[in-house]
Amino acid sequence: MSKLNPKQQEAMTYVSGPLLVLAGAGSGKTSVITQKIAYLIEQCNIPAERITAVTFTNKAAREMKARVSSLMPKEKTRGLTVSTFHQFGLQFLRYELLHTPLKGNFSIMDADDSKRLLMELMMRDNLSGAESRELVGKAIKFISDWKNDLIEPDKAMETLDDPEDMIFANLYALYERNLRAYNAVDFDDLIVLPAKILSENQQLRDKWQNRIRYLLVDEYQDTNTAQYELIKLIVGPTGKFTVVGDDDQSIYAWRGARPENMALLKEDFPKLKVIKLEQNYRSTNRILNAANTVIMNNEHLFEKALWSDKGQGEKIRIINCRNDDDEAERVAKEIVAHKLRNGNEWEQYAVLYRSNFQARMLEAQLRQFQVPYKLSGGQSFFARSEIKDVMGYLRLILNPEDDSAFLRIVNTPKRGLGPATLEKLGLFSQEHSISLLASCTHGGLPHVLPSKAYSTLKEFGDFIEHYTRELDQHPDPVPLVRQMIDETGYIDFVRSDSKTPQQEKGRLDNIEVLYTSIQALINRAEDDDDKTIDAVIRKLVLLDMLEQQQEEENTNKVNLMTLHAAKGLEFDFVYIMGLEEELLPHRNSIIAETIEEERRLMYVGITRARRELTLTLAAQRRGGGQMRTTTQSRFLEELPEEHLDWPANAKKKKAERDPTVVANEYMSNIKALLKKKNM
Repeated sequence: MSKLNPKQQEAMTYVSGPLLVLAGAGSGKTSVITQKIAYLIEQCNIPAERITAVTFTNKAAREMKARVSSLMPKEKTRGLTVSTFHQFGLQFLRYELLHTPLKGNFSIMDADDSKRLLMELMMRDNLSGAESRELVGKAIKFISDWKNDLIEPDKAMETLDDPEDMIFANLYALYERNLRAYNAVDFDDLIVLPAKILSENQQLRDKWQNRIRYLLVDEYQDTNTAQYELIKLIVGPTGKFTVVGDDDQSIYAWRGARPENMALLKEDFPKLKVIKLEQNYRSTNRILNAANTVIMNNEHLFEKALWSDKGQGEKIRIINCRNDDDEAERVAKEIVAHKLRNGNEWEQYAVLYRSNFQARMLEAQLRQFQVPYKLSGGQSFFARSEIKDVMGYLRLILNPEDDSAFLRIVNTPKRGLGPATLEKLGLFSQEHSISLLASCTHGGLPHVLPSKAYSTLKEFGDFIEHYTRELDQHPDPVPLVRQMIDETGYIDFVRSDSKTPQQEKGRLDNIEVLYTSIQALINRAEDDDDKTIDAVIRKLVLLDMLEQQQEEENTNKVNLMTLHAAKGLEFDFVYIMGLEEELLPHRNSIIAETIEEERRLMYVGITRARRELTLTLAAQRRGGGQMRTTTQSRFLEELPEEHLDWPANAKKKKAERDPTVVANEYMSNIKALLKKKNM
């Protein structure tokens, strides 16, 4: 507690009512949350199992839990819930299964699974553009937004203005019906279903409000409507909660976040106390002044201004480049020269940009200078569709009850099974309380399906059962796995589905890497029990988790990432590329008149820097296969001039000055010199 400043201590000890901690960038909000949890347990005598803290990422939840554990004995934290919103929702659905429309072994469909289901539904209804990524993406966005706004399928139509969008409301109803038939939920359901169940059941509401005596919410500005409703339903009228957030860092409107939820807090909880954390422990004052000045151009419900005791620091450098090639080369050379001059580590540097395409030229330049770099946000090996497909077959062999794996592969490659058939299969499996795979070979299935569909499903079920038997305890399973995937026709499907020879080669190479990984795990296994396909698949699933964890760990490499991906991180030396209109702010935001969110993105980028910040812009940039002249970003004009080192702007301003004014200044100087000489 002695390490906390007065405002942080006030936030930690205030427990008598609802509290909003307005935590500016780098103001130590995680310390406040973790120390408050310890305070609630040790000073307020609230048992750990009656405290819940929720945040948005697994990494943040892990860090929070680890920091709480370091503050007190392990037995005192037993039963404490620190999780993401979605983990909390999943836990709720499992606890309250009887109050849900689900059966015990329900599956969770990821974004890729949802995309496939929607595409199949669109094809079934003969919608034009059913295979268009853009149309499927639009459908997913509509459905996700409706869910996050707690709008049921029968009400979705009322929210639409454009008649062409009506198809999405119909798709929403079909999509929900199929999810229930498959005994599955999607990612949004993990929040929406608990919120719906609690809102409709007073008894359950009372139970959970008594169960959770204190709730803490991190990154509150990123909550959507469903998450806010869930928070309200859990805390009840007493409002025993602390939410921590910063409306200036709300940059996820495109995925449903509503910074206006901060205003709603004041309306729904009139006794809300607001504590501002404005002391920044990260950056120099020049950097903070720049951030404060830019964000002042947005409207605010709560005013705040960051400050630091780290001194003024270096001026913010702005570098004008001829074109995007020149910009990439300049940034790469700057990093190399700066590192050599100061003896720093590569990991102290970060290059941020608005859009992923900006990294391509920079990567080429960094490779040329042999600079190690880490590109954040790249696709995990196990997230590639071809790997997920092959792993789907292996997962189903490992666990015949894995309905999610079944749904992924039963029609991959195409077996002529439409959504209507799979919906009937899902209802049949629910009625008989068996898995989807077991339903395929059940004697009662011919009574509910046409003979052709039944025959296809029976053949698929027999195929999986055959290879399950063959692979069980087989001394050399890899050739058998390869044979199984070949027999499914999947390799031919990849060849026909790939748009270019390079894409085909890349996807087939990835499958070969997977086979090699399986063989390597078998070769390294010392125990015979670890050489079985079951043991290997479990290890591969673990490898996926390890890979994702490894991606999150810092290594000694220059960090390349989008401004969105940089939120929550900090680096000594930060470069932000592409300070141009239609890039930052983005063209879509200019058209949609959502500049305020782009300005918050700029604010987030500035406040990632601890010691030095450099901004770059190009006079010309490639777009649509040709060089285009750019206009410098409006955000550059919003920066405080006294904190900038911008040679190009100084020259420009000098060139733009009125000749008469310049002549008069010269004359005044000459007169002053003559007067001095005569004295």
